[in-house]
Amino acid sequence: MIDLQQKIQEACEAISREWDRRPTVGLVLGTGLGGLAEQIDTVAAIPYEEIPHFPESTAPSHAGRLVCGELNGVPLVAMEGRFHFYEGYTLADVTFPVRVMRSLGAETLLLTNAAGGLDPEYRLADVVAIEDHINLLGDNPLRGPNDDSLGPRFPDMCDPYDPALIAVARECAEELGLSLSSGVFVAVAGPNLETRAEYRMLRRLGGDLVGMSTVPECLVARHMGMRVLGFSIVTDMGLPDELEPVDIEMVLEVAGRGGQTLAELIPRIIARLG
Repeated sequence: MIDLQQKIQEACEAISREWDRRPTVGLVLGTGLGGLAEQIDTVAAIPYEEIPHFPESTAPSHAGRLVCGELNGVPLVAMEGRFHFYEGYTLADVTFPVRVMRSLGAETLLLTNAAGGLDPEYRLADVVAIEDHINLLGDNPLRGPNDDSLGPRFPDMCDPYDPALIAVARECAEELGLSLSSGVFVAVAGPNLETRAEYRMLRRLGGDLVGMSTVPECLVARHMGMRVLGFSIVTDMGLPDELEPVDIEMVLEVAGRGGQTLAELIPRIIARLG
C-alpha cells in the first residue's frame, strides 16, 4: 500500500513536468465557478486523470482539470472542479489535491462553493465570506494515523478562515463597490438537499449557509499550515416556511451570476497576496 507521502510526491512530480513554478496560492472552484479559470494566464491545464492518485470529478459543471499559471502576476494552481464525499470518495481522497497544492508550495488556499442560504437576509447570487464552519459530514479527513511531517495530530481551529484575509476581501469588495456579507457554513454529506425540519435545525445550530464541500479542504489546509479564505455563492434559499423545489439548472444559473462577482473580487484579492 502506497503511503500518503509517496502519493503526494508522485502527484507533484507529474504536475512539475508540465509546470515547474512554485505556486503562492491554491484555488478551488466550486459549482458554476469554472469561468474564473479563464482569467488565469494558463501554462498547463492538466486533466485530473493524468495526475497520479487524483480522483475523477463527476459533479455537474466541474471540468476536472488542474489549471497552472498566473493571475495578476501571482503563480497559482486552480482546481477547475472539486471532489465530494457524496460521490463515494473518502475524505482523504476529497482533500488529496489540497495536500498536493501545499507540497507544491502554495501557502494560501482560496475555497469557493455554491450553498443554500439559511439567513433570510441573503438573496440569490449573494457572495458570502465564510467566517467559521460546522462539520456535519459525519467524518473527518484527519481521522486515522497522523503523519507528523504533514501537520500536528490535533490542529487548532479557533480561526479556520483567516481573519486578516477576510479583512482584505472586505477592502477589495469595497473598492469594487460590492457588498460582502459573512456567515457560518455548515457542511453536510448530501447529495439530497435538506428537509424543512433540517433547515430549521441548521439555522438553530448557528448556520447561515449549507453545502456539501469546503470544510474537509479547510481542515486539511489548516492541518498543513495554510491560510484559508472561503466564499459561498447563495444559489437557493433554505427557508423552511418558504421552501420551493430546487433543480441543478437553476443552481448553475444563479452560481454563474454570483461567479461574475467572484470573478471581479478574487483576482483583486490574489493581487494583494502577491
